[in-house]
Amino acid sequence: MRVTVVCVGKLKEKYWRDAAEEYRKRLSRYHKLEIVELPDEKAPESMSLAQEEEVKRKEGARICKAIKEDAYVIALAINGRVMTSEGLAEWMNKKTIDGVSHLTFVIGGSLGLSQAVLQRANFLLSFSAMTFPHQMMRVILLEQIYRAEKINRKEPYHK
Repeated sequence: MRVTVVCVGKLKEKYWRDAAEEYRKRLSRYHKLEIVELPDEKAPESMSLAQEEEVKRKEGARICKAIKEDAYVIALAINGRVMTSEGLAEWMNKKTIDGVSHLTFVIGGSLGLSQAVLQRANFLLSFSAMTFPHQMMRVILLEQIYRAEKINRKEPYHK
């Protein structure tokens, strides 16, 4: 299965890059993994709602352009479905059985995802009702995809 992670923003600190690279390396045994980093929109600290929507719209347009036509899209959204690690593993396994060959996970910028991205998504996934920095979320997502593969293969790692 191909797995793509489309994300807004770069991993600025070395420790995030190192962590993401470690999980990328581990996942390479199981998936063809692609990480697509898109630039975030420059935005002042305080913005009107209209300005926030414009930032999300511009980032959303870049996200939608980066998503391949054949992809099953999972948008990380606070109002999405919450799963356990075992639940995510089971869900991913079911997608494989159903014939899905390309999963694309989407991590938005600091303001979240545009309506266009949410509408393009086949599934909304939430890791928590809390908000996390997108750099941290990328590492958490990669770790959970890796954990799901270990669970599905009944290999040691998940405890």
